Amino acid sequence: WRFPWPRATPISVAMERPCVKICTYDEDSGWCRGCGMTKPEKKAWKRVRAYREAILAALPARLDAMAREGHPTGESARRKK
Repeated sequence: WRFPWPRATPISVAMERPCVKICTYDEDSGWCRGCGMTKPEKKAWKRVRAYREAILAALPARLDAMAREGHPTGESARRKK
C-alpha cells in the first residue's frame, strides 16, 4: 500500500537562511556583520515565516551601508584566527 499523495519536503531542507554563521554585531546599528540581521530578526526568522520577506529585503542595503563605513561584511567579516 502507498500514500496517494507525494511526501512533503521537510521544512529544514526547503528553508533558505541568510545567516553565514559569523554573528558579530555592529555596536551602533545592532546589525550582524555577516548577514545584516539584528538579534530580534534572527529569532523572528525561526518563529514567524511572514517576516522573512521583509527581513531579506532590508539586508542588502544594511550590508552596503556597513561596507561604505569601512566595516568588513559577509564572509570578509569572519575573524582571522
